[in-house]
Amino acid sequence: MTKTTNNLDSCEAFAQLTALQPVGDLATLLTPQRVATAQVAMDDGMWFNYAAKAVDEPILQALQRLADEQQVVSQYRQLLDGAVMNGSEQRMVLHHLTRGQLGADVVHGGTSLRDFYQQQLDRIAAFCAQVHNGEVRGGSGERFTRVCQIGIGGSDLGPRAMYLALAHGQRSQKQLKLEASFISNVDPDDAGQVLAELPLSRTLFILVSKSGTTQETLTNESLVREALRSQGLDPARHMVAVTSETSPLAQSKGFLTSFYMDDFVGGRFSSTSAVGAAVLMLAFGETVVKEFLAGAHQQDCLALNPNVDENPALLDALIGVYERNVLGYPATAVLPYSQALSRFPAHLQQLDMESNGKSVNRQGQAVRYATGPVVFGEAGTNGQHSFYQLLHQGTDRIPLQFIGFLREQGGSDRVIQGSTSQQKLNANLMAQIVAFAKGRRHKEANKVFVGQRPSSLIYAAQLTPRVLGSLLAHFENKVMFQGFLWNINSFDQEGVQLGKLLTQQVLGGRVEDEALDAYCRLFQS
Repeated sequence: MTKTTNNLDSCEAFAQLTALQPVGDLATLLTPQRVATAQVAMDDGMWFNYAAKAVDEPILQALQRLADEQQVVSQYRQLLDGAVMNGSEQRMVLHHLTRGQLGADVVHGGTSLRDFYQQQLDRIAAFCAQVHNGEVRGGSGERFTRVCQIGIGGSDLGPRAMYLALAHGQRSQKQLKLEASFISNVDPDDAGQVLAELPLSRTLFILVSKSGTTQETLTNESLVREALRSQGLDPARHMVAVTSETSPLAQSKGFLTSFYMDDFVGGRFSSTSAVGAAVLMLAFGETVVKEFLAGAHQQDCLALNPNVDENPALLDALIGVYERNVLGYPATAVLPYSQALSRFPAHLQQLDMESNGKSVNRQGQAVRYATGPVVFGEAGTNGQHSFYQLLHQGTDRIPLQFIGFLREQGGSDRVIQGSTSQQKLNANLMAQIVAFAKGRRHKEANKVFVGQRPSSLIYAAQLTPRVLGSLLAHFENKVMFQGFLWNINSFDQEGVQLGKLLTQQVLGGRVEDEALDAYCRLFQS
C-alpha cells in the first residue's frame, strides 16, 4: 500500500483550491476559442472536451498541484506493479493487466498473472472458433446461433453494455456471429422472458460466478437447466462457466468447459477479463475483442502521464472532485448521444457508486467530506424527453458528461427534411451543451433558463470496438483516480453484504430483527 494516504481535506493544494474564486459566468467562459482548444486527446481521433466546465487556468493549476500532492499517478504505478491497493481485503487490483502489461511482472503463487490472463483469452478464442465453425454443437446436433450470459452485477452490467454497444455495428457489417442475451435478476420473470424468446437447442449459456456460490446466478442456472431438460436437451452440452479455479463450478462435468478469473479483478472492472471476453468473443469474434482490449490499453497508457493537460482520465477525475467537494454538486448525469450506449450509464452507476460510495478512508476512519456522487443517465435524445427538465430548471446544478460520435454505426442514415438522423442527433447534443451553459432570459419566469450547468464532452468519429475500449478504460481510470484523491478504497464493496446476510436469515427462517420479521409477515402468502 502506498504511503501517500492523506485525506483530501488535509492537502495544502485542496486548501488553495477552495480559496480560489469560482468561475463567475460559464456563458462568458464558453468562447469559440475555448471550445476549440479546451480538450485533451484520448486515442486516434477521440477527445475529452472540457470547454463547458467551470474551470479556468488558476483552477486547473490548483488541480494539477492537488494531483501531484496526492501522488495519484505514483499510486497508479504501484497498482500496476502489483501493490496491495485493496487494503481491506489485502488484494492486488489487476484489471489493467487483463488488457496489457504496463508495470512490473506480477507473480502470484509462482504464476505470472499477465500470462494467466492471456492464457484464458487464448482458451476462449480457441473455444469460440470451435463454436463458430460448428465443431462444438448443442445436444440436438444443431450449430449454436445464440449465446446467453447468466450473471449479476459486474458479471452482467459491463458485458451487457459492451455487447449492446457493438451489436448493431457488427450486425450491419454482417460480422455478428452469435446474437447475445442476458439473464441477471433473480426475479423469475427475467429468466422466464428471456428463455421464452430463445431457441434453446441452438443456445449456448455462459454461467458467470467468481465464487460459484452467487445466489441469484445459481438460481437462474437451475431455471435454465430445467428449461433445457424440458426440451430433451443435455444441459452439460449447452453451458460453459466463467469462475475461479477454486470454485465448485471449476472443471465441473455439468459444463462443456470452464474459463477462469481471480480475486484481483473486481466484478465491475471485469469487462476486459474472461467475464466480458467470453460473451463478446462468441458474439463478435477474436479480432473485435482484440481491438476492444487495445483501446482500453491505450487509455491505461495515457493515464500514466502526470500532466493533467495530457491525461484525460485524470483531468476528468480532478474536475469531478472540484465539482463535488468545492462547488458541492451532488450528482453526475452521463448522457451518451448513441443508442448503442443505452446501457452504458447503468454500467457506470455500478462502476462509480460501488467503487467510491464510501464514508471511511483507507485507514478505516470516517471522512469529513463528500465522496462519490450519484450517477445516472440515459441515451439522448430520449433523456431530453425525460429528466432534462430538472437538469435545466431544477434547483440543483448537476454536472453532465456528454458522449457523441460524428457518424452512426450502421450505415443506414438518410436525409429526412433536409438533414440526416445523425445530424439531427448531433444538433441536439451541441444545442444542449450550449443551452445548459448559457441559459436564456425571458419575461416569463417559467421560461427562464439560468444556465451555469457545466458539462464535458467525449467525442470520436464513430463508435468502434477500439473506441469502446477507450471509453470504458477512461471511466475506470477516472474512478480510480478519484478514489486516490479522496483517500478511499475504491476496490471493495462491503455495502452489498449486509442486505445479503439479512436475506439469508429470511430464506433460512432465522429472522432476528423484529422489523424484518414484520416485513416478512407482509409477504406471507
